Amino acid sequence: MDRLDAIRSHLYANGFSTIQALADALGASLATVRRDLQILEQEGAIDRVHGGARIADGSSVEVAFQEREKRHLSAKRAIATVAYDLLHPRSAIFLDAGTTVLQLARLIRINPMPLRIFTNGLTVAQEFLNVPNLEVVLLGGQLRSENASIVGPQAEAMLETIWFDQLFLGVSAVSPDGTIYSVDSAEASLNRRMLTRSANRFVLADSSKFGTMATYKVAPLNAAKVITDSGLSDQWRGELAGLGVDVTIADLGTKE
Repeated sequence: MDRLDAIRSHLYANGFSTIQALADALGASLATVRRDLQILEQEGAIDRVHGGARIADGSSVEVAFQEREKRHLSAKRAIATVAYDLLHPRSAIFLDAGTTVLQLARLIRINPMPLRIFTNGLTVAQEFLNVPNLEVVLLGGQLRSENASIVGPQAEAMLETIWFDQLFLGVSAVSPDGTIYSVDSAEASLNRRMLTRSANRFVLADSSKFGTMATYKVAPLNAAKVITDSGLSDQWRGELAGLGVDVTIADLGTKE
């Protein structure tokens, strides 16, 4: 984590901090911290106040999302590359609001093809601003700030009127018995609806998600094909084979 990221994380976790407190936390000089704060202020990430700084109004959720997005980034990008190769021009796809799916959205932005894209992710939708050959539809409903996503009865009702060629779904956790879980009940409910509205379903999950638990059940993992990374343990590879899960392994190679 570089200094700018460390400052954002510190301010997100601790609220207002003095320049001295930031310098102590980072092991940096006061002059260095002041320069970093000037950069972050210009980016709109923080507000400078007398003697210190705080996260800019409205950006706390963005910072939390950005920190989560950076975890296992090489794995997420490798998974997204495999998923991108599965896309077909002029098809209808659904991209959920997960951080691994966001990497797929960024590949589509860089290398666009004619697609009709549906999503419940605000950050995902923003990737497609002014990108040619894309028709983008954002679900309506209740804003779930923690994940910058749209959920709720209105979003679920809209899903019932749409059919997708491909669904790309991120997950919070894959339990030891091979079940997908979410940290949010409304997100879990919407994810279950997504799985019923697509001809081809793909779960994008980096290897760190396997063997973990969250609160709300979504579906058995074998309800979809799985794309994960080569960090997946041999034990899990065997267990997924035993569950009849179709798994594609994205090679991390030598990437850090």
